[in-house]
Amino acid sequence: MKKDIQLLQELYLKTTGKLPESITMLPGSGSNRIYFRIISGERSMIGAVNDDLKENAAFIYLSNHFKNQGLPVPEIYGWKDDSSVYLQEDLGDHTLFSTLTGLQNGLEFPEDAIALYKKAINWLPKFQVKGAKLIDFRNCYPRPAFDKQSIMWDLNYFKYYFLKLSHINFDEQALEEDFETLCNFLLKPDSTYFLYRDFQSRNIMIKDNEIYFIDYQGGRKGALHYDIASLLYDAKADLPEYLRKELIDYYLDKLSEFVPIEKSSFLNYYYAFVYIRIMQAMGAYGFRGFYEKKLHFLLSIPYALKNLEYLLENHPIPIKLPVLTKVLNQIINSPVLRTIAQLKLTVNINSFSYKKGIPTDLSGNGGGFVFDCRALPNPGRLQGYEGKTGKDKEVADYLNSFKEVNEFSTHVLALVDQSVKTYQSRGFTNLMISFGCTGGQHRSVYLAEMLANYLKKYDNLTLELNHKEQSFPKTANQ
Repeated sequence: MKKDIQLLQELYLKTTGKLPESITMLPGSGSNRIYFRIISGERSMIGAVNDDLKENAAFIYLSNHFKNQGLPVPEIYGWKDDSSVYLQEDLGDHTLFSTLTGLQNGLEFPEDAIALYKKAINWLPKFQVKGAKLIDFRNCYPRPAFDKQSIMWDLNYFKYYFLKLSHINFDEQALEEDFETLCNFLLKPDSTYFLYRDFQSRNIMIKDNEIYFIDYQGGRKGALHYDIASLLYDAKADLPEYLRKELIDYYLDKLSEFVPIEKSSFLNYYYAFVYIRIMQAMGAYGFRGFYEKKLHFLLSIPYALKNLEYLLENHPIPIKLPVLTKVLNQIINSPVLRTIAQLKLTVNINSFSYKKGIPTDLSGNGGGFVFDCRALPNPGRLQGYEGKTGKDKEVADYLNSFKEVNEFSTHVLALVDQSVKTYQSRGFTNLMISFGCTGGQHRSVYLAEMLANYLKKYDNLTLELNHKEQSFPKTANQ
């Protein structure tokens, strides 16, 4: 990370003529790119670091091309000669997805959110048709077109990282034959347009009530159907079916302003593209979730199952795919996959003695917060507290009488509150918090108990409380 910051400082200096005042790493996403917010005075930029030089070059090329076409994408301010680091316009933190989750507060899909979807859809044909003009598709990555090889990559990604890792049984040769049939069907529509590839709610930014677009570095030549399928069947956005129908009609009306469209023919292929988009996404959930152990990706699986169940019943692919259809039915009926929706955040709270060492995080996440309580008043040094612990009222009252203990507690609760909310929103399943003092009997126990009681206010959270130096057994508060 130190090297990344140094590279960004050098590029920022080269681009603006001065050093930045601050560089802050932003939360990670589903890619290997690392993003930083770089601030100098009132100006803010986003710095990107990525070892995949061809992917970076594609993003820079397409950004400049779309900007010249008048499309709302981030401006590229500068890049390192080898394209490993680049600077782009800061469009803020509000995506269509985050805005959507803020607006949804009932069963009805909010009109404000529908208006934002229509704003985004207004731009899609412009990317696909107008944006395709003058593109040198040889600059696209990893393929110049969404061709047979690209489609087979997606299908095999689904096979190896989702089907196999979720233990779905299938005849591999017969499934490959169905993949071949599906691939040939998907290649029949006109594929001379720009295919954005990842046109979904997390890649649509909202700034000053205007729409902007990011993460099109995987774009290439392809059919019109794929991108609208990506947007409307974006798993965790969970659009209701009536709205999907309204928005596909809205898209076709807007698209018809650019190219002639025959609706029934378009829809005949559209749902096949919905299926492959869902399978590609499930491959990503499997790779990031099952393989890389980033469990919040698994929380999108229930939404994908819901979409598949609806599609199989209402919009089967209009060609014979017996093995693939069987596999998809196995997926939606898998008890293991359906239980993923029940994953909760487990908060493991410990009190310990520094003489015995800091507790080990057994979840594999490397530990979370460790709070040192040794600077607080120590009742263990006073008469009258022999044989008592931080669980006893006398000890709690003593500690609670000190201003510094209350200040310490307030800071702890603020830090933990922020992490719990973020962990739950991102689908994380483990957070460890440890309090240490000299003997692990009084101050650390008191604060561990205080935090456990405070966190009981949260739904969908499991608490595990462990007092490492106590003789009584550990308790778990649900």
